[in-house]
Amino acid sequence: MTIARAVELARSGRDRAYPKPTVGAVVVADGEVVGEGVTEAGGRHAEVVALAAAGERTRGATLYASLEPCNHHGTTPPCTDAILAAGIERVVFGATDPNPEAAGGAERLRAEGIDVELADSFEARAVNEAWRAWVSKGRPFVIYKAGATLDGRVTVPGTRWVTGEESRNAVHELRAAVDAVAVGGGTARSDRPRLDARDVTTPRGQPRRLVFSRGPLPDGLDLELRTGALPDELRALAGEGVQSLLLEGGPTLAASFLEADLVDKILLFVAPTLAGAGPRAFEAALGSPRTLARLRTRQVGADVLLEAYVHDP
Repeated sequence: MTIARAVELARSGRDRAYPKPTVGAVVVADGEVVGEGVTEAGGRHAEVVALAAAGERTRGATLYASLEPCNHHGTTPPCTDAILAAGIERVVFGATDPNPEAAGGAERLRAEGIDVELADSFEARAVNEAWRAWVSKGRPFVIYKAGATLDGRVTVPGTRWVTGEESRNAVHELRAAVDAVAVGGGTARSDRPRLDARDVTTPRGQPRRLVFSRGPLPDGLDLELRTGALPDELRALAGEGVQSLLLEGGPTLAASFLEADLVDKILLFVAPTLAGAGPRAFEAALGSPRTLARLRTRQVGADVLLEAYVHDP
């Protein structure tokens, strides 16, 4: 339960420490929560904040953290030093640290005689899923988003929109939460999309707006053209600090990314409509089946949002 609280704290402060991961931590002594902390923007890590809040009650206590405590000198000293100095007897963490520069905290704490346990929490990994992909894979975490009818079509004859207003608002919130949004050349030329986040709070500012295409873009289209091979472009974007990428292109772009195994999560807004004709969300042949994991559903206005992972974070 206390790992769940650490994850809840991390989620509440999500992006506070961006581009670094946001972590939550809880100190428990004699069955009582005596300190909590969340990573500070440009400041202390969650474990240090929680230990300071607990004060003298850290001696012999248990520390729960959503991410493995760091073991390196970055902008702050190692959290392992603070844990050892505080007299913590047990550490439980929800996810390993994929950053080779910061990893090794669990091993060091065990070597110093502290009881250390990995709780292996999907929720702990998911709260920093984009950062984890960026660090471990050297590319952005890629989300493919599409709106489709109940029969899988991405257009409805005679109407501009497939999904309802609530779903379209949710897409603007998605754009505000990622580093970049992209479409393919066909969508760019036919729809001339803006790809910006409108009528929502944008704590990071507007996302970068990209087009993956070899062809030229129409005049007046304020989008960034990326013409290279997809793996190369994603590595380049990661090097420029892009941790998360939202794909809003059509079926051709989706198939290209899926065939290259470059999609991590799929979000499909399904409208209660039968179109009967038109392109499908996954029109092109994929070459082989894809088994998705952790399927979740929720109502968004009259639509249903299906969320599933191609790669576990």
